[in-house]
Amino acid sequence: MTTTLWAVSDLHGAVKANVVRIEEIQPTDPSDWLIVAGDVAERTELVLRILKQLQERYARVIWVPGNHELFSRSADRYQGREKYTELVDGCRDIGVLTPEDPYPVFDGITIVPLFTLYDYSFRGPGMTVEEAVQAAHDRQIMMTDEFAIAPFVDVRAWCWDRLAYSIKRLSLIEGPTILINHWPLVQEPTLELRHPEIALWCGTRHTRTWAERYNAQAVIYGHLHTPGETLVSGVPHIEVSLGYPREWERHGHLNPWPYPVRTIAAGDRDA
Repeated sequence: MTTTLWAVSDLHGAVKANVVRIEEIQPTDPSDWLIVAGDVAERTELVLRILKQLQERYARVIWVPGNHELFSRSADRYQGREKYTELVDGCRDIGVLTPEDPYPVFDGITIVPLFTLYDYSFRGPGMTVEEAVQAAHDRQIMMTDEFAIAPFVDVRAWCWDRLAYSIKRLSLIEGPTILINHWPLVQEPTLELRHPEIALWCGTRHTRTWAERYNAQAVIYGHLHTPGETLVSGVPHIEVSLGYPREWERHGHLNPWPYPVRTIAAGDRDA
């Protein structure tokens, strides 16, 4: 008997073809844990419905938000920071752990769900944020975030608040960690993007040293829809995205998927 810590991200559950893939996310043992690294869906009720389904299958589910969970419309009851609070409250109601909860321990390793957003600092040298965003716009590259998140909250200010909050909590951890974030913590994975301008919406340079500083055994992330592993300073940064059908049908995803982050003898798992 073994217990496995699995990981997925970018389920995009509003896409019909992805519903079947979500049904395939099943534990191999009832004691298994599951990391869900963001972009479950856009509507709060659908996000919580999918997470509840997964929670009913796994002993523990750990979720971090992606940009899609934060998408809002002017007619929505909750937007920006309030929408995130709504999601956290909903997760607590169904027993899913969030970046606001005590960090669980798996096999002696502290599992750290993070929520850091981005601050447009993955940009070319010598460019201001405004210049970089305008250059992307001129090339007809613009993330939906600019219409569905940015009108409702100062994204950079929120990012910096989240960085300070996360560092305060991380500094209290002793021993090894596994860091989970929707956005990559380092810039290297974004250098392979077909359109490099997209990196503006993909993280912050301020998390560059976190994996080393906080003794990470691995970093789990999503967002880019380019599943795979990037080794940075000896630490594996692993993207566990499903993505959209046109992507996973063309280039596949990690094999196996969900991704087994760590497996232990069931009786050895720490509570």
